[in-house]
Amino acid sequence: QVQLVESGGGLVQAGGSLRLSCAASGRLYSINVMGWYRQAPGKQRELVAGITSGGITNYADSVKGRFTISGDNAKKTVSLQMNSLKPEDTAVYYCNAKSSSQADYWGQGTQVTVSS
Repeated sequence: QVQLVESGGGLVQAGGSLRLSCAASGRLYSINVMGWYRQAPGKQRELVAGITSGGITNYADSVKGRFTISGDNAKKTVSLQMNSLKPEDTAVYYCNAKSSSQADYWGQGTQVTVSS
């Protein structure tokens, strides 16, 4: 099993910045992808950004150029630097880890609220 603990999030004005962090524990050797998803009220959960154990990143089109994902593969930590935040970025953000056996693990979620 893998456990994920998130930190960061909060309330910020439009144009501001926030940083989310996530640390994994447990069967770290099984993790090969980590990332962040978000879910706004009334909407489906969506991928925000991901990073593989080899350092390959991908982003949702809506956050490209504004968000940056980074990670420490040895420690199995991942961070999301969010700049130029918009009200539409408001959501609960979830840390995710995927194992080599295709299992999905989720953090408890952290609220990000961007005021206009």
